[in-house]
Amino acid sequence: MAVSDMTKLTLGPIAYHWSTEARRAFYARIADEAPIDEVYLGEVICSKRAPFHEADLPAIIERLQRGGKTVILSSLAEVMLKRERKATADLAAMDTPEIEINNAAGLFARGQRPHRVGPFMNAYNEATIAWMAGQGATHVCLPAELPAPSIAVAAEAARALGLGVEVQVFGRASLAVSARCYHARAHGRTKDNCQFVCEDDPDGMPLRTTDDRPILRVNGIQTQSESYIDLLPEAAQMITQGVTHLRLMPQAVDMVAVAALFRDVLDGTRAPGAAETILRELCDGVSFSNGFFYGQAGYRRIAAAAPA
Repeated sequence: MAVSDMTKLTLGPIAYHWSTEARRAFYARIADEAPIDEVYLGEVICSKRAPFHEADLPAIIERLQRGGKTVILSSLAEVMLKRERKATADLAAMDTPEIEINNAAGLFARGQRPHRVGPFMNAYNEATIAWMAGQGATHVCLPAELPAPSIAVAAEAARALGLGVEVQVFGRASLAVSARCYHARAHGRTKDNCQFVCEDDPDGMPLRTTDDRPILRVNGIQTQSESYIDLLPEAAQMITQGVTHLRLMPQAVDMVAVAALFRDVLDGTRAPGAAETILRELCDGVSFSNGFFYGQAGYRRIAAAAPA
């Protein structure tokens, strides 16, 4: 029996600076093969990357829609420059597709017209969600660091207001965005003369401790977790609590296969434990974490929570 026939499986925006060819191939497979309901597009991390793939957006949108996917355009998480304000205002002025706002500048530009609220907006509690709903929000993606009790409270408040509720269930957690680009600095370059070195790290640049243990990933101005969030075993609990959308973040793995595993578990055609085993194989040694969900350090994996 399916966990929920109403739960939507979504694909978040690509966080990394993938090449134009890689993006085209990725979204072609997603459109034709992935059991995804909704796809978020757009540059969220670095405005300098946007010109590389903006020209492809109309064709990608058309192909995804032809494949039965709903498309949402996501705004930048950080708006500092004049060109970034203009890009955000241009996005906010659109009627279609739907837009997801990740920065207060986008909220200001959008006014009270309908929009989604992205995970960078820090919707941590029911009061904030209620205020956002009053500003035109129709949907909220909760921050990745919320523990299960807070997700339950937020979901109840959002659903009472008629909002969709989304939680990231796969992929690296976004921990911070900065005004400076450490990715460029690590290679002896400046942010303005980065030469797009981030393209060399399609799954983020690894950072290690002094005793050579992996600890974080750097993606341009963004700091991410080293581990992939994996809440596949917790999906049923979240749906029961009122979560309506489960978000997969694109990583440098076979995302069509990842999506198929989550869909199988949601549809009740594969046991979570069996799906977990295959998911680990697909991710080829990347560690999994669910610590935030259990109110502990985010990098931790609470093994007792996952079925054998």
